[in-house]
Amino acid sequence: MDIEQIKAKVRAGEFLVSAHADQEAADENIAIAEIREALLQGIILEQYADTGRGESCLLLGFVNTRPIHVVCGWRRNAVVVITVYLPKLPKFVDPWTRRTN
Repeated sequence: MDIEQIKAKVRAGEFLVSAHADQEAADENIAIAEIREALLQGIILEQYADTGRGESCLLLGFVNTRPIHVVCGWRRNAVVVITVYLPKLPKFVDPWTRRTN
């Protein structure tokens, strides 16, 4: 996935939030506006191959000083937010680094 394509789609309002991502956002106290901001100023940390539902990627964006991870892919011509969460232990040692052990 290409970060500039993602940002262009988000700026055009062509992004969707899956039901799963909506629930995860509510659980983590992340507003839709924060997801949008994270997508607009984020960087791609990981790319995932097509596993039957298309390619996807993990983005890291900061809203103020709060790191937000967004996993997104494509649904037709729109960006779809698959899940969203705050990176923390035990999976992440910091916003950029996945725990390896």
